[in-house]
Amino acid sequence: MSHKNETSITSRVVCALVASMVTMAIGAQSPVKRPTLVIGIMVEGLNEDNLELLRPQLSSDGFRRLIDNGAILEDVEFGPTLDPTAATAVLLTGATPAVNGIPAARVYDTEKRRSRSILLDPSKMGNSTTETYSPAALLVTTLSDEVRINDSGIGQVYSIAPDAQNAIIMAGHAGNSAMWVNDVDGKWSSTTFYKDFPSPATKRNYSSQLALRIDTMNWTPSRALETYPDLPEFKKIYPFTHRFLRNDPARYKAYKASPKVNHDITELARDYISTFRLGKRDVMDMLSLGYTVAPYPYTRDSDTRIETMDAYLRLDADLAQLFKAVDQGPGMQNTLVFLAGIPARPGGRKEDERYNIPYGEFSPRKAMSLLNMYLIALHGNGEWLNGYHNGHFFLNHKTIKDNNADLHQIRSEVADFLGRMAGVSRVYTIEDIVAGRLDPEYSRLRENISLEHAGDVIVRINPGWEIVEDETAPADKPEGQVERLSIQNYPVFILAPGLPAQRITTPLDARIIAPTVARVLRIRSPNASALSPLKLKF
Repeated sequence: MSHKNETSITSRVVCALVASMVTMAIGAQSPVKRPTLVIGIMVEGLNEDNLELLRPQLSSDGFRRLIDNGAILEDVEFGPTLDPTAATAVLLTGATPAVNGIPAARVYDTEKRRSRSILLDPSKMGNSTTETYSPAALLVTTLSDEVRINDSGIGQVYSIAPDAQNAIIMAGHAGNSAMWVNDVDGKWSSTTFYKDFPSPATKRNYSSQLALRIDTMNWTPSRALETYPDLPEFKKIYPFTHRFLRNDPARYKAYKASPKVNHDITELARDYISTFRLGKRDVMDMLSLGYTVAPYPYTRDSDTRIETMDAYLRLDADLAQLFKAVDQGPGMQNTLVFLAGIPARPGGRKEDERYNIPYGEFSPRKAMSLLNMYLIALHGNGEWLNGYHNGHFFLNHKTIKDNNADLHQIRSEVADFLGRMAGVSRVYTIEDIVAGRLDPEYSRLRENISLEHAGDVIVRINPGWEIVEDETAPADKPEGQVERLSIQNYPVFILAPGLPAQRITTPLDARIIAPTVARVLRIRSPNASALSPLKLKF
């Protein structure tokens, strides 16, 4: 073979190799197909310490599927005083309550002088409930809204949660439906704000009514007691049994605070995935779910660690079943799952008296009575206080105006008086909060309240104290619930096509989750997202 031919062959081989390498590079750089199903999961009370403790017992199909294969943001911060509803709104809007309008599940109505749902909307009707709710109080868009808008409303957006507030926040303004378990008869319920009442929920309301099952429903340990780690011996001798009896007016609320509700939510979610063929079309659908592993409040024992561990293990099994339904439907290769821990409802059980733990009682009713007498002595006769709710004292602005009194001065006087009362650890006027005159642990309090719903003076009660005779508290509030300072950080897991396993240990603001998930989905962030998305490794 001539030198010329050898050179020609060599050139062709080199060209072929270069072309092949270019093709491979282009293929490697091509974007992963966008998910057609988004599953958002909010877990009340979830923390990574418990997950790590129970990790040897977690199944490869449940939590460990997220832990081993997803992105783990292990230290997400919400700041102080947020309940599950407010935290859910922060996660899904990328904005704080000061912007998104949702400071808590319940707020105080100064005209009717009682607390009400933040989402109360008398202009709407309830479906399978007398409750009348809508997302009107939610002032900005949510991640679910942006998913629906992205495909011009063709995609389907659903939510299922134990409580109405969380279900509606997760469905947003543009969702097809939001379903929850009502407290009166345990039926799956919704609001006429949403156009759909999904057929799987209707079917379960008739063929598998909770009211017909709850009397025989027991919650006991799901595993042998010796398999629960770090469990003292006495707990192995006296395992728990919780029942939801017909003569208990709080039985549906107790059920909703137990892992039993997680299982029913999972079963309904599986029906949604198969019935509506979620994620199997060339558009993006979204299914949001609310779960709980929070300490169980309807017990006389302050030590609920075995109940909490059992709730984690039961939820692990429920997640495995949920993910199995996804595998049988659109497949995980077409699905983005993000699971976030959110703060549990505030409070804890009173410790047994034999431990001599400092304890006291703070009565808002007595505080208001003393305050009113104090203000009468200073400014003359009148009803100077409007009410109290969740640490907020509301002044009677009409009385103040009628007496030509100075509102700011009276706020200062009230704050000074309350600061001297037993059990009060912190007092702030609304001016203090707006100006940022706060103790370090409450530095984010301004962001976590809504001025529209805030009181004139806000107090923090000593940890270990119980708030009693609170006229705005639910009548069936569990007894012995004491204050507990609980500023915790929570994990978030993101599992998505093309997203490799990674762990981020840096503390992150909870507002970063919505824009980060939006970036992975390649859709717009919610319209009030305050932070740039986290740049995950792809």
